[in-house]
Amino acid sequence: QLVESGGGLVQPGGSLRLSCAGSSYIFGRHTMHWYRQRPGKQRELVAGITSGGTTNYAEAVKGRFTISRDNYKRMMYLQMESLKTGATAVYYCHAELRGPVPADIDEYWGKGTKVTVSS
Repeated sequence: QLVESGGGLVQPGGSLRLSCAGSSYIFGRHTMHWYRQRPGKQRELVAGITSGGTTNYAEAVKGRFTISRDNYKRMMYLQMESLKTGATAVYYCHAELRGPVPADIDEYWGKGTKVTVSS
């Protein structure tokens, strides 16, 4: 239900915009995130955005990455600027809607899009 696009090869210092397409059900209320998994590392949170537009970022990307969403178009984006080689990873789109108890969670993952930052 989530499909990422926009990955590719970019030089250090360059920019890239990732996109995530989903259903109207997901974009109605779900909080959405971008995660990434760097080679040999665990998956980590990059940025998140609520259905109302409140955002949060990992310290490593603050000031360089911007998350946004268009609920009408059912799209989420990650604008990445001043990319470093350490940003090389598979980037995943994630959506979740939490209920009143921890076990009550409705979540979805995309299959990922690969970003390679290299000269």
